[in-house]
Amino acid sequence: MRPDVLLKIKEEVKKQFEAGFLQVVKFSEWVANIVPVPKKDGKVRMCVDYRDLNKASPKDNFPLHHIDTLVDNTAGYSLFSFMDGFSGYNQIKMHLEDMNKTTFVTMWGTFCYKVMPFGLKNAGATYQRAMVTLFHDMMHKEIEVYVDDMIAKSQTEEEHVQVLRKLFFRLRKFQLKLNPAKCTFGARSGKLLGFVVSEKGIEIDSDKVKAIQELPPLRTQKEVRGFLGRLNYIAWFISQLTEKCNPIFRLLKKHNPGVWDEEC
Repeated sequence: MRPDVLLKIKEEVKKQFEAGFLQVVKFSEWVANIVPVPKKDGKVRMCVDYRDLNKASPKDNFPLHHIDTLVDNTAGYSLFSFMDGFSGYNQIKMHLEDMNKTTFVTMWGTFCYKVMPFGLKNAGATYQRAMVTLFHDMMHKEIEVYVDDMIAKSQTEEEHVQVLRKLFFRLRKFQLKLNPAKCTFGARSGKLLGFVVSEKGIEIDSDKVKAIQELPPLRTQKEVRGFLGRLNYIAWFISQLTEKCNPIFRLLKKHNPGVWDEEC
């Protein structure tokens, strides 16, 4: 890595070590490299390449919620509060026997995580399982939870205060932290997983549309190749989807030929 990137990695390791997320390791059987990912604010996100560890790990099949169902359940309410967990995954502690498996190497030493890091195969499923366990009696009624995103919803202000009080009591009880910079309370509408939800229903996020409308013209051979690569991936995805859905299409056409032909 370049010297300037190394210094940013050192800064991030120091911050996580002082927060109690890391500990020094010697003679670990597992070790991974750091992959620095630049952020928009000029900082570097410290990602760890856990591909070898993930290959050796069994798959946790605990399901994530379907985005369309979650958005449907949220739309139609009058008041919303959007909350984001602070370093969500890092709020779950690693098992003592498994800490050394998360070891990564830097120019400043070899460290492992005492808390669950990003990049692990089952991190998302593990976190979602924890959220469902803690909020199962509130989900799909007063709140919706998608990994570390939490949405409180209600029809009246009084009801919303009660929901937030109940939610905060639960968060405090299990010592979960929120990121205040990414929290919005008492909103009439808001962005949720690529959509805008409000009392009126569901709308497309205008920022997503704007990004496509303002896509700059391609000027170099590299940009053209990158754009064609994305198009090829989308075409491949659609072909795979069509192949899997063909039996359903044929069944629908068989039972409703007129309607199906008109909609197509």
